[in-house]
Amino acid sequence: MFQLKPIAYVRNNRDEVIDDNWGDMISEVELTDEFSEESIQGIEEFSHLDVIFYMDQVEDEQIQTKARRPRNNPNHPLVGIFAQRGKNRPNKLGVTTVKVIRLEGRNIIVQGLDAVNGTPVIDMKPVMKEFLPKGEVTQPTWTHDIMKNYWG
Repeated sequence: MFQLKPIAYVRNNRDEVIDDNWGDMISEVELTDEFSEESIQGIEEFSHLDVIFYMDQVEDEQIQTKARRPRNNPNHPLVGIFAQRGKNRPNKLGVTTVKVIRLEGRNIIVQGLDAVNGTPVIDMKPVMKEFLPKGEVTQPTWTHDIMKNYWG
């Protein structure tokens, strides 16, 4: 076992965990008191960040370890929890690439963070082209269906 502690918390006006309409969501990533503005110095020079967060509102009994149909849709195939991006993950970790809007002191204003108000942020990293996938990215056709309204 090991322990992690939040570096920040998500602040936005979304309190309900809903699977769609995250694209226009503006959030503040508010650093904990342990971190000064110096810890995010230069971050505004990047267009995007990868934000890693802990989905603390997922109840333990909701955790999935076996194959399931994404969004419980009977038209989708059975796929394992690690072959999808559902929130009911064993370690409750989420990762999303967000657009950096601006800095406000110790807060980073971002767009497209699919985390509700109060969500603990575990880490963030700037997105760099050199870390993006090389070559074509492929995915099964069912993923297009579940994502059609995700970003709005």
